[in-house]
Amino acid sequence: MGIRSLLARPFAAYIAKQTTKWASQPVRSQQNVFHALIEVGKHTLFGRDHDFESIKNYDDFKRRVPIRDYESFKPYIAKVLEGKADILWKGKPAYFAKTSGTTSGTKYIPLTNESIPNHINGARNALLSYIHETGNSSFLDGGLIFLSGSPVLEEKAGIKTGRLSGIVNHHVPRYLRSNQKPSYDTNCIDDWEQKLEKIIDETLDVNMTLISGIPPWVQMYFDRIQARTGKKIKDVFPDFSVFCSRIFPSLFMAASISNRTGRSSLNPSGRKLIPLKPTRPRKGLSPIRMCRTKPDCCSC
Repeated sequence: MGIRSLLARPFAAYIAKQTTKWASQPVRSQQNVFHALIEVGKHTLFGRDHDFESIKNYDDFKRRVPIRDYESFKPYIAKVLEGKADILWKGKPAYFAKTSGTTSGTKYIPLTNESIPNHINGARNALLSYIHETGNSSFLDGGLIFLSGSPVLEEKAGIKTGRLSGIVNHHVPRYLRSNQKPSYDTNCIDDWEQKLEKIIDETLDVNMTLISGIPPWVQMYFDRIQARTGKKIKDVFPDFSVFCSRIFPSLFMAASISNRTGRSSLNPSGRKLIPLKPTRPRKGLSPIRMCRTKPDCCSC
């Protein structure tokens, strides 16, 4: 047993205890977070525009803050992009997560110094909860791959901007970096086809035990490995045991990944609640869905 897997167990027990503590009081936990957010938010432009000062409970919030799309937030985002502070949250964002879709074109999602730990700790706590529940920590001693967007960041109004997965990559704990794949240089390649081939070059002869990434990227990674080697993933990476994703796969994608890995216990759980304390898995591939936010936050 390596030093990482050995030290992870007592830390996992501590995190599991903390999770049980807030989970046993869900209403109080969410109310505490709610009031903390309102208290800070009332000093922002958004808070003043929506009378946060008068918000005492969730019903007050619903009446004052209607559901809206990105277009409705654009005037506030525009002010942040102009370099103004205290617009949607105190001060200025630490990052902008840049994303695009079928609506609104390019979107800039503010990430604050207060929200970044939610992205990191949610993923960390999911893995630690799994370790505590199953007793399996040995995967931490093998190769760990995080398929992500480029960590190269640009600047908008003095704020570092890039893909969310690329931003989060800068915050991977130091103790995991020594066995993290791919290398930083490979991760910075913009062209996905070229990047994928380099990732395979770097990982094909490594004892990969944890693979993380959105399901379509992981499926492409598996497909290319099978095409290059003519083997199933279970034969290329015999100790591969944990698959992590911020987005859980559909039934079709789950079946597709299970077929490629030769493992049968990858089961989709829907796209709503994110369990940080998974039930004890059957023998085979253990799926962990990673929360982007704290489990006791209102946005879950």
